[in-house]
Order: sequence, then structure tokens, then C-alpha cells
Amino acid sequence: MKRILFILLFAILFQSCKIGKNYKGTEFVQPDSYAQEAPEMTVAYDSVNTDSLELSTADLLWWKLYDDPVLDSLISTALANNRDVLIAAENVLQGRLALKIQNAEMLPKFDVQGQVQRGNFLLNQVGDPQNLILGAASANWELDLWGKLRRLSEAARADLVASEYGYRGVMISLISEVATTYFNLLRAKSQYEISMRNATSRDSMLQLIQARYDKGIVPIIDVDQATIQYTIAAGAVPQYEREIVRLENTLSILIGQNPGPIPTGKLLSEQKYEIDLPVARPVDLLTRRPDVIASEYQLIAQNAQVGAAKGNRLPTISASALVGIAADSFGNLSFDNPLWTLTGQLAGPLFYWGQLKRQVDIEDSRRYQALYQYQNTVFFALKEVEDVLAEIRTTRDEIAIAERRREAALQAQTLSRERYNMGVTSYLEFLEQQRQAFDAELLLEGLRANLLSAHVRLYKALGGGWLSEEEQQAAQNAE
Repeated sequence: MKRILFILLFAILFQSCKIGKNYKGTEFVQPDSYAQEAPEMTVAYDSVNTDSLELSTADLLWWKLYDDPVLDSLISTALANNRDVLIAAENVLQGRLALKIQNAEMLPKFDVQGQVQRGNFLLNQVGDPQNLILGAASANWELDLWGKLRRLSEAARADLVASEYGYRGVMISLISEVATTYFNLLRAKSQYEISMRNATSRDSMLQLIQARYDKGIVPIIDVDQATIQYTIAAGAVPQYEREIVRLENTLSILIGQNPGPIPTGKLLSEQKYEIDLPVARPVDLLTRRPDVIASEYQLIAQNAQVGAAKGNRLPTISASALVGIAADSFGNLSFDNPLWTLTGQLAGPLFYWGQLKRQVDIEDSRRYQALYQYQNTVFFALKEVEDVLAEIRTTRDEIAIAERRREAALQAQTLSRERYNMGVTSYLEFLEQQRQAFDAELLLEGLRANLLSAHVRLYKALGGGWLSEEEQQAAQNAE
């Protein structure tokens, strides 16, 4: 008994030991700022607390900068009902349960059993037939001498945090996708209206040309050219109508409902385009982007698995105890002379032909894979921010040029029509100006939608959930 107690005391004293190396972070050489952004847009953020993840609604109210109540409603509905978000939430729940299961491995296990036997071979003795009635309770405890179980618990906790940030990443991606699809829907509706307006205008012109031809004023080629221009505009109408239906169905799925019509708020031309968004420093992506943080926690989890694999090569100490009663009939059962045993066990691998060492090597190789994946995630995050900053800057320039083009094309179309009506120019010139005006209007609407979507992608690329201090306070008061 004294020896067993000594072994237990010795094991408890070494409970603080953990085999394997603790994760101490990963070094990155990152630029001080993005090559595609203006220095005055750069702001610094404090590191997030990665011990626990608090997801408040105020952290995700960036889209309210557009001041479109319909967009607000769609995003709120999507966050509550989108099936991908619900799946990600279940992953978090599973991670929490897995952590509890793993933590329980460090605690004693208790069992209870009852047994009734009759025969002539009981308790390893041969004799006359007799009864044996047994009731017992037992406890078993593997002492975590080398910290193997604590490493597994560390891995499970890291997996849980990774799933929490994965959940946040799904929500940010959902916000981005809903907003982008919504702006594309506004773009399709605007282009549909432009096509309808041009088709109506060209139909009127076709009727006028047809009347002039009937009176012998113009040749048949003018009628044919007018018909071609009408069919071009009229043919675009069903294309954009089909695009509207497709985008509405996509939005319906994103907000978690059956496909169907989706209401819209402000027109595309009424949306805010001059939004100056604060840009975090490149190093802040390490503590702001959910995919980057999740990838690092996956590395932490794999680092702990290496320690657990090393622990499998070392001896284990376990203790067990049993207490119970036995008799030949229920009436004779008594606690006056109970059965009991107390066992201490030391067991360790002796010769496994290098299997356990190879398993450590495999886990260490997986740790390198997790490290490279983490580094790739950081590189991709930097690239994504640089790409979208360049897109915003160049798209703004394109819009400015496209607006001048549309204004000039519409004016040229009007003047060319007047010149044609006065007989100064040919109908072919007017048709060319008409075509250019139509293309210029469609192009401008597409660029506007691209700029709005680019701002949304910037929000996503920087990790989402960021507002100016005044806007965040206003959002919290609104809640």
C-alpha cells in the first residue's frame, strides 16, 4: 500500500510536465504598408484577444455605411437563416463537445457492475454447485505524467478556436456575398431599364423611318438599319430579365428562403460611391482576418499533436481501485466484510520496431504542412488586399472616364438625330451614335456595381467587423 501511494504521489508531483515544445508563434517579414493604398488611409488596430471569441452585432455593421435599409434587412436575415452559417455554428458546438470529451480523459473513470452466477467452478475453485452474487464499484485513472493528455486537450482547444474563427469567417463571407449579389441585382435592374428605354425609343424611331419609307423619303436600308438597332436593344431586355431572376434566386438562397423575387431599395445611381475606408497595416491581418487566425490555431493544434505522439513513446502510470460485496444469496449480502483492491500499474513500450518514432515523424511532418499552410494564408491575405485596393483605385478612374463618355455619347446621339432630321447627315451616323450611347450607359452601370462590390471585398479582405469609433458607438446605441 505504501509503495502504491508513493507512486501516486510521485506521479502527481510531475503532473506539470508536458513533453513536446510549446508553440511560440511564427515570424513573418511584412511590409509597413500596402503598395496600392494611400498612407493617410492606414490605421492601427490592437491585437484581438484570441483566448475567447466574442461576436457582437456591432462588429459586423459595416454595411450600414451604404444607408440602404433593404440591404440591412437582407444581411440580417442571412446571418440568422443562412444554412452555411448554421453549419459553421454546429462545427463550433462539436468543437466544444470534443474539448470536454478530451478534458475528461484526465479524470478518473468510475464503473459499477453487478453479477449473479451459479455453478461448480466459481472463484477459480471446483466443488459443489453454488451461487455467487457480486456487486462492485471501480475507479481507473491514468495519470498524465508526461503531459500527453494535456497536449491532446491543447490540440482540441486549438481546434475549437479555429472553428470559432471559421464561423466568423463564414459570416463575413456571407455578408460580402449578399452585398455583392445585391449590388449586381441593382446593376441588372438598371441595365434592364436602360435596355427597355432604348428599345422603346428605337421602336418609335423605327416607326418614323418606316413611315418615311412608305412615303418614299428614305431608302429601305434605313428601315433595315433601324430594325437592327431596335432588335439589339429589345434583345438585351430578356437577357437582363433572366439575369435579374438568377440574382434574385441566388439572394433567396443566401438569406435562407425559397427562390423568389427580392425587393430592392435605393437605385444603383443613388448608392454611395465615395466611401473612404480605413485600411489596417499588413501586420494587423495576423490578428484580424478570421482565416489567418484559424490557420494559426490549426498550426497550434498540430504542434500539440507532435507532443502527444512523443508521449506515446513513454511509460504510463495508472491506478485502479475496486470495492464491493459478494455472497451466495441476496440475504447474506453485507458490508461487514467488503471486497477491495487497490492497484498501481506502470506500463511502457519496449520494442515496437520504430513504429512510435515514425508516428512522431509523421506528426512533425504534418506540423510543417500546417506551418506552410498558415504562411500561404497570410500571403494570400496580403495579395487579396493589394488586389482590391488597386481595383478600387482604377475603377474610380474608369467611372470618371465612363461618365464623360456617357455624357458625350448622349449629347452626340441627340445632336446626330437633329442633324439627321434636318437632312444634314446620314442615318448611318445617327445609328452609330445611338449604339455608342447605349453601350456607354450599360458600361457605366457595370462599373458602378463593380466599385460597390470592390468596397465590400475590401471589407472582407481586411477581416471585416471594423468601423470608425464614432460609427461603432452609433451602431451600439442603435442596438
